[in-house]
Amino acid sequence: MFSRIVAYFKALFTTTAEKAMDPKIEIESAINTAKKQDQDLRNQAAKVVAHRTQLESQIDRAADDAGESREMAKQAILKAEEARTAGDIAGVDKWTQAAQSIAMKLQAAENNLASLKEQYGVAQAQSEQAKVSVQQNAMKLQELSARRMELLGQLEQAKMQEAVNDAVQTMSSSLSDSGPSLDQVERKIEQRKAEAMARAELHEATSEGAEAELRAAINVSQADAKLDELRAELGLSSPTAPSATTPEPEAQPEAEPPAGS
Repeated sequence: MFSRIVAYFKALFTTTAEKAMDPKIEIESAINTAKKQDQDLRNQAAKVVAHRTQLESQIDRAADDAGESREMAKQAILKAEEARTAGDIAGVDKWTQAAQSIAMKLQAAENNLASLKEQYGVAQAQSEQAKVSVQQNAMKLQELSARRMELLGQLEQAKMQEAVNDAVQTMSSSLSDSGPSLDQVERKIEQRKAEAMARAELHEATSEGAEAELRAAINVSQADAKLDELRAELGLSSPTAPSATTPEPEAQPEAEPPAGS
């Protein structure tokens, strides 16, 4: 019984918490987590690639050491042969021991070079795998970003629809007998319209209104005069003036006076 109660309250808490969470915040949290994981992966991949680069430098140095030891061993062998030819027993021992010592260094350098090359092969494969992982994760992050935009768009649409639903519900609840009727609203509008027209009529009847009307007429007259001036500059006739190509009406002959007058 106790376990059932605990499970019940746990489910109740989870359901309540999920309802309280803002979907937009959840989306942004998922994106931020994915970005952090992508950055961590890139950092780890950079370390893998850097290890391969370091091995390349170590291989170059080991190859140089091996080459130098090989040349020195050859020179020591030649010196020992020259001492043997000259009958210099001490010289033979000296250069033979030197050649042996250098040969041991050469063997160690070659072993080190072989080991580094083996490590480099592994590091090369790991570097390529790291690059592939970074590319794949980058594509997933892009897909997630696109999905984020889609979800945010759907969330905004849902919010808009909820707002419309609330507005419709508010409108439906406001259509009651307690509110003002449409007839009352119409009367108020007609009253405001009549008062506005009355104020305009009274303004026209004052000296200020007449002065404004006169000023408007003067402005129109001046504008017409300016248009006539511009038409004259363009060689056009005023639309109110008679056209030059319009024939004048013929003069009618005067009627002859009646005979006997």
